[in-house]
Formats: sequence, structure tokens, C-alpha cells
Amino acid sequence: MATTLNINGQERSFEAPHEMPLLWVLRDILGFTGTKFGCGMAQCGACTVHVDGKPVRSCVLPVGNLQSRSITTIEGIAATPVGARVQKAWLDLEVVQCGYCQSGQVMSAAALLVSTPDPDDSDIDAAMAGNICRCGTYVRIRAAIKQAAAAQKA
Repeated sequence: MATTLNINGQERSFEAPHEMPLLWVLRDILGFTGTKFGCGMAQCGACTVHVDGKPVRSCVLPVGNLQSRSITTIEGIAATPVGARVQKAWLDLEVVQCGYCQSGQVMSAAALLVSTPDPDDSDIDAAMAGNICRCGTYVRIRAAIKQAAAAQKA
């Protein structure tokens, strides 16, 4: 049976078991490879996408639970004003080292700035907890979130 999801503002139809994690539908069936596989247990954050504007771990989210919900991936986040500001700050501050975790980091940061436009350090820590960066770019990530928040106020 075909499933149709709204991904990055477009309806996408595909065949997949309802229990298949969204991550594998995005990557293997629909070709959205910006969302990364990390741990497979929703603990590292590499697979973070937005579902109805909220950050979720796509590696454990069954695709059958998502009918009539709006999904945004890293490929679509720049179409939002907050996502564009976050991505610009990431580039301005050269946040990325290896880059593997960064799509999940950007998605979590964008969700934070939507819900908390002027976050303090504790807001950032809470929102970004569970997004692991093995390269340790946390200082640059925090600075980029603050820059994107400042650009949002301007």
C-alpha cells in the first residue's frame, strides 16, 4: 500500500512497511541523504528532522505514524527564515569540522530558535542535549546559535 507524506512542503508517495523508520524512507527510498544515521537508538541526534515543527529522531519513528503530518529535513530547512539564519551562522562561524552530525545539530538549533527566539546558555544546553558531536565543535555551535538569534532580532 502506498504512503504519502508531506516532506519539505511537497507530497511524496512511496511504498514501505508502516513500521519502517522514517530515516530509511528518507534516505533509501526518497533520496534525502542529508539526514544521517548515527546510533539507531535516538541518542546521538544525527537523524533529527522536524515533524510539525518539532525536532524528532527519525531513526526510531515508524513512518506509519506520520500520515497528515508535515516533515522538514535538512534539505528543506533553509526555506524557513530561521533555518536560513541558522545555516548562515554555521557557515559564518565555520562550525563544521567533519560535518557528520551537523544536519541534526542545525535541525535542533532551528527548532530551538522557533520556540525560544532569544535563548540563553541553559536554553541552548537543554535543546542541544542529545546531539553528539564527536569532533567537539560545541563552542562554535553555541556561538552560531547566538549569532542566528541576534540576526533574528535585527
